[in-house]
Amino acid sequence: MDSVSQLALGAAVGVAVMGRRVGIVRAALAGAVFGTLPDLDVIIDYGDPISNMTKHRGASHGLLYLTLFAPLFGWLLGRQAHWRRWTLAIWLIFMTHVGIDFMTIYGTQLGQPLTEYPFGVGSVFIIDPLYTLPLLMGLWLALRRRGERGIRANRLGLWVSTLYLGWSLVAQWQAGLRAEQLLVQQGIHAERLLVTPAPLNTLLWRVLAITPNGYVEGHLSLLDREPTPFTRHDGGRALYRQWQDHPHVARMAWFTKGFFRMREQGSELVITDLRMGQEPGYVFNFVVAKRDGQGEWQPLAVPRQFSEGHNRAQFGWLWRRTLGQPVMPPNTPSGAAGGKS
Repeated sequence: MDSVSQLALGAAVGVAVMGRRVGIVRAALAGAVFGTLPDLDVIIDYGDPISNMTKHRGASHGLLYLTLFAPLFGWLLGRQAHWRRWTLAIWLIFMTHVGIDFMTIYGTQLGQPLTEYPFGVGSVFIIDPLYTLPLLMGLWLALRRRGERGIRANRLGLWVSTLYLGWSLVAQWQAGLRAEQLLVQQGIHAERLLVTPAPLNTLLWRVLAITPNGYVEGHLSLLDREPTPFTRHDGGRALYRQWQDHPHVARMAWFTKGFFRMREQGSELVITDLRMGQEPGYVFNFVVAKRDGQGEWQPLAVPRQFSEGHNRAQFGWLWRRTLGQPVMPPNTPSGAAGGKS
């Protein structure tokens, strides 16, 4: 999740566990610090952009490591008193941090050091105000009212935000069932299926399906009265077969769980994570090779990362589509909708 959500969640957990013992302000400050701590791994440079991306949320998010460090931090905070309670608070702050990261699609390596597998449910978008605002409101009331009334307000914020996460799982399940039906109705065979929320809400869901000939993308709203068609896209399967043994390409194929594409863009070979973004703009694109003067591909020792922007029309479309209006996204390629894939 985004840094504001992690800070708010850490502070709220800190107040819930330690507010009565050390005061709401101190508990909130400590919670905010430790709620942010695991994400400081972003400052580590692993040597290239693909490694930096795929090793983020790695060891710093491993359940075993965090469990081992919690007593140390608890002792540092509570050497005079409450060190066991501080240990519990910090452990819960760490666990809830990786827990909401796990709810996003990015990939969190919870099993470190036993496995690097990037776990991710993908039921909430990385920024969702309906999750974060209850936490912030509860904290604001806790800091303003202090005492038992403040602690109860903070607890209510935690309950509401947690129930929202539960709702996201139910909504994802419903959207997934509907997506499977629509794919069958439109004659699309999905080898892999991903259903994730569109930005800032859990009513509109992006459907991404890998097919034998590429991939298809579509959107469905829980308020839909009629569906919109999927759009078909080339996934660059032939390019991948040529480059699948290249370490950067193999790493991306593994990390994205197969939801990626490869394409030639001018004289460059680009691999894209299809999970984050939507056509035609994606957040994580990496140039892994370039053509030389003779037209031969030359792998890059260090890939170059770039992001594709979104236009303002997409925000207007987002809310219209969320409310169930059957409108296609901006910049949908002409003739790309419908058909078999």
